[in-house]
Amino acid sequence: MQINQDRYKDHLMTLAEIGKIGETGVNRLAHSKDDRKAVDVVQGWMEEAGLTTRIDGFGNLIGRTEGTEPDQPILMMGSHIDSQPYGGRFDGTAGALGAIEVVHTMKEQNIKPVRTIEVICFADEEGSRFNKGVFGVRGLIGQLEEGEILRKDKNGMTRLEALREFGVEPDLSESPVYKPGDIEAFLELHIEQGPVLESKDKPVGIVSAISGPIWLTVTLEGFAGHAGSVPMHLRQDAMLGAAIITKEFNELVRREGTPNTVGTVGSIQNFPNSRNIIAEKVEFTIDLRDIDLDARNRLEEKLYQLIEKTSKELNLDYSITEDTKSDPRYCADWIKEIMKKHDEQLGYQSPTLMSGPFHDALFMSYISDYGMIFVRCEKGISHNPLEYAEMEDLQKGVELLYHTAMEIAGA
Repeated sequence: MQINQDRYKDHLMTLAEIGKIGETGVNRLAHSKDDRKAVDVVQGWMEEAGLTTRIDGFGNLIGRTEGTEPDQPILMMGSHIDSQPYGGRFDGTAGALGAIEVVHTMKEQNIKPVRTIEVICFADEEGSRFNKGVFGVRGLIGQLEEGEILRKDKNGMTRLEALREFGVEPDLSESPVYKPGDIEAFLELHIEQGPVLESKDKPVGIVSAISGPIWLTVTLEGFAGHAGSVPMHLRQDAMLGAAIITKEFNELVRREGTPNTVGTVGSIQNFPNSRNIIAEKVEFTIDLRDIDLDARNRLEEKLYQLIEKTSKELNLDYSITEDTKSDPRYCADWIKEIMKKHDEQLGYQSPTLMSGPFHDALFMSYISDYGMIFVRCEKGISHNPLEYAEMEDLQKGVELLYHTAMEIAGA
């Protein structure tokens, strides 16, 4: 083994103390004070690894080591270090800190790569604070949307205000930072966040593709009334509409989806939110994703029909906002072949599997070939304080990342 497991473990556990909740949980929301504290700590580790660092106007932390042929397209590695509000210790951080460990190991072995290498901790991958994620990576590739910087969190703070509080001054005119041809390959290591590797009794997997997500925000508007005096048949109950749509959406995905289709209603806001007032306005989020684009598109169309039909039957007004929409993105064959070659040499016999969750790598795929490595996590649990991965498995994943990076970087 090449990497320093003790150092890697120490970094993971130290970072887990920032925003810690309970015994093993993490609440480190994007652009928050804890997020900034984490970025400062990780920046120090990057510099110890020999990287020159900067924090850009989107909140991304970027470290760079120059190659012997700096005009060549670069190798980029990384992930994110922000978390869900009820998250775990390994989501994102395993890959971000693993990429730093790869470069640190190269430095200790006096290896000078041909290609310049950049390691990046992307800002706000999770999207839980402003209900729209992968912000940092989309800033880098020019996919930010009009008015996005003014989206508000649940406390009414805009992303612009949050970034300034974080300590950076956003300049959207800098987007895109990277263009097609600038990056030879992007590599990301991540815990699987699913049960496939555990079911196969394998510590590491090579990713074939990332399913395409659709994030929608649905708003239903009815009319508030006294819960005790308005007859059931005369109500315009927005909460009832949301409940029917949630139930029938679930049944639609189960009935007509592929084995890889998943659909979720994850966040709901109710006004006026009183026990004895009929709900006048309900806003809720829908997450629909599949590796099969045609199947996802068919379900999306039926979902819109379901929302329209339910609203009409209950005499509700409705609106639908599309927050995120991405096609499935496939890992580059040539990167997978490099991974498989080194995987065989390491004796892992890693399976190939798809990713249901989306990652920063999905958006990097619009400007660069990409590859991903998954590491087994216990019972497939993620976005939960019970999220857990064995250090031996994580080390094996980072070891495969190291050998893959070495070949691509020409080290």
